[in-house]
Amino acid sequence: MQKMQKIRGFERVSAFSENDVQLPLRATAHSAGYDIAAAEDIEFQPGEIKAVPTGLKAYMQADEVLYLYDRSSNPTKRGLVLANSVGVIDSDYYNNAGNEGQLFVQLMNITDKPVSVAKGDRIAQAVFAPFLVADDDAAEGLRTGGFGSTGD
Repeated sequence: MQKMQKIRGFERVSAFSENDVQLPLRATAHSAGYDIAAAEDIEFQPGEIKAVPTGLKAYMQADEVLYLYDRSSNPTKRGLVLANSVGVIDSDYYNNAGNEGQLFVQLMNITDKPVSVAKGDRIAQAVFAPFLVADDDAAEGLRTGGFGSTGD
């Protein structure tokens, strides 16, 4: 039997088992995004920003990107927003030496009270998409690290 070629999807990083972290799912057949959950319990103080581990990594084709978007219910139901507006996960982030490609969701507490996120709570949605490059693009660099490693 021939092995199926992996095109795009999610895997757990080695520090988490299937008992710890469930692979993301789309809520409906027409949903664009995959629901991403927290892998740990986290508490946010008012105004605090934290990078929430997901226990997941994503693989995709070289000309694709994974966008992390806020869940529409986060601000009104939880008082949390995605601190960086949109997370951009490049294909070469997968299995990088810095952190195995683990996805983190940067959330900010916009309330004046502590806010808790429990392990398994859905905190973001992830959408795979193709991307284009400019005619004169000459990027040749290689990723050398994990989260935030491609610039200051």
